[in-house]
Amino acid sequence: MLLRLLLYLAAAAAAYCLGSISTGILVARANNGPDLRKVGSGNTGATNVQRTMGWKWGLITFFGDALKALLACWLGSLITGSHMGALLAGLMVIVGHNWPVFFQFKGGKGVASSCGVMLFCFPLPAVICFALTVGIIAVSKYVSLGSITMLTLFAILVSCYHSGGNLWIIGWAALLAGFCVYRHKANIARLIAGTENRLGTKLKS
Repeated sequence: MLLRLLLYLAAAAAAYCLGSISTGILVARANNGPDLRKVGSGNTGATNVQRTMGWKWGLITFFGDALKALLACWLGSLITGSHMGALLAGLMVIVGHNWPVFFQFKGGKGVASSCGVMLFCFPLPAVICFALTVGIIAVSKYVSLGSITMLTLFAILVSCYHSGGNLWIIGWAALLAGFCVYRHKANIARLIAGTENRLGTKLKS
């Protein structure tokens, strides 16, 4: 029992450290870009990179953050030998991305990392949510609306059709959605007020 607990703790720690490696900050530094925490939205995620440095670097950041999440889940599964280990690692890699220990706990909103976690842990509902999100963003041009919808729908699909009634899995899915909503609370306020930034437009100060 103690060994198993230690393995889960090791998986969680490894995932958090991976999440704390901010792709956006590394991309910006490698290209003499701005400190993402001081420009635009102040977040280190792909959307702020795209708006401050361009589409190329925004996409590189997105896939970098998604890949580190996939790697974290794989490591969690490998270390613990269980799917629950992957779920724990997935949760912790998002925590690390949002609040990175290597960068003064100032990170992104966890959307790209959530995509990697979703795809590894529950591929079918993940693909369904990705498709819907792309449609929402294409029509509305609101990345925040698409992101919140994606994680909320994912939590519903996993809880209803893939959890088998397991409260740990239901709680895990709810936490992923909760993180997304919490990190987007300012965006939600702007969506309600009609002042949210659209994809492809310059961030409002």
